[in-house]
Amino acid sequence: MTASLRRRLPLGIRSTLPAALMALATAFAAAPAHADPCEDIAKQLAGQIDGLKVNFTAANITYLTHPAAKELSLGCRGKDYSTELYAKTDRKMKPEFFNLVGSATALIFTVPKDDVMTGTSRCLKRMGILRGNTITMRYKRLSMECTRTKTEASITVRRGNNE
Repeated sequence: MTASLRRRLPLGIRSTLPAALMALATAFAAAPAHADPCEDIAKQLAGQIDGLKVNFTAANITYLTHPAAKELSLGCRGKDYSTELYAKTDRKMKPEFFNLVGSATALIFTVPKDDVMTGTSRCLKRMGILRGNTITMRYKRLSMECTRTKTEASITVRRGNNE
């Protein structure tokens, strides 16, 4: 049987076929593992901000914990956004929460911390009787949405896919 196969295949194919299969197997076996950029950002945040811990990752969202926030999450690559930070706290916000949101936003979106602190505090402080419980604004190419209920307040900071 092998003699009949050798007669059918030309000499060039017989000599290059095993080499090509070996090269293909080596290429797939040596492929490096790519880290998720969202996890890298979360680890960087945990290293830079005191008290921040990474919980777990599920469906492109990394959940974080911090004493100043009830909920804290980092979302990566959604349908309408490239990166998103979500933070929730009590309705009466403390200065630690403003500092946490400002620091995290500055690190995630590589914007100066002073600018981000101005934008996030402006959004969070606008909620009230005159403007309502949901505020949507743009500041330094970031979309910010602040919402409050009877017991808690939250902010979502995101950058769109096209920016």
